[in-house]
Amino acid sequence: MRKIFPRHSREGGNPVGFRARLRRRLDPRFRGDDGGFTLVELMVVIVILGLLATIVIINVVPALDTASVQKARTDIQTIDSMVQQYYVDNRRYPTTQEGLAALRPYLRRISNDPWNRPYVYAAPGRNGQPYTIMSLGADGREGGSGKDADIAN
Repeated sequence: MRKIFPRHSREGGNPVGFRARLRRRLDPRFRGDDGGFTLVELMVVIVILGLLATIVIINVVPALDTASVQKARTDIQTIDSMVQQYYVDNRRYPTTQEGLAALRPYLRRISNDPWNRPYVYAAPGRNGQPYTIMSLGADGREGGSGKDADIAN
């Protein structure tokens, strides 16, 4: 039975045709082309990358807005817990003038909302509550809807 690619020649023990096959694979003169890309191929790749980037942006941007709103809610809950602790220790809530700075012994640091504005604290609060902690949303103004809506305790 004859092998298609014999491993050794009878004479010297060297691979038969190995160098020739390797040279043909590596040398573009033997391949028949220059090994480059055509303009059409490059344009197709660029269009595909653009479509993929568009799909990613369409799906990621709303998720970022949702994450920002959720972070603001979580921060407000944490601050609310610290205001309650302040009340237990002092038998009163911080005044509007004292604001969230009165909570420094309870929180290591009071961060800004996800839109890099300070949280708003008011005592007395809305709707008869003793206090209100809120973020003004992405637009930084009271009211709004969607990502611009106010987030309060």
